[in-house]
Amino acid sequence: MFITMLKSKIHRAHVTEANLYYEGSITIDAALMDAAGIFEHEKVEVLNVNTGQRLETYAIRGNKGSGVICLNGPAARRASVGDVVIILSYVITDKEAAQKMKPAIIKVDPGNKIAHENCR
Repeated sequence: MFITMLKSKIHRAHVTEANLYYEGSITIDAALMDAAGIFEHEKVEVLNVNTGQRLETYAIRGNKGSGVICLNGPAARRASVGDVVIILSYVITDKEAAQKMKPAIIKVDPGNKIAHENCR
């Protein structure tokens, strides 16, 4: 049996940009992606705290230390600059590994800098 488990969470990041005329995705500061263990082009789920909307897209590495959280393409219609989002990544694993898993939880400050890490 395989189980989908939370791999990591970037908690309460602030949207810095929304770029409607891009092919699609979410650009995330590389420092946040590294801390959360999110790979470029990995599927992520984005939860908008302000609107309650959820969307799936893929991650693109932004400049390290930039604080960028930019929704691109159609996803840009799901958030406004300043909205607070939670970015989730998942892993499919077997039951034994699932029982030992601890997700990386990355809490950020209002400038999208790491405020606290609860790493695996």
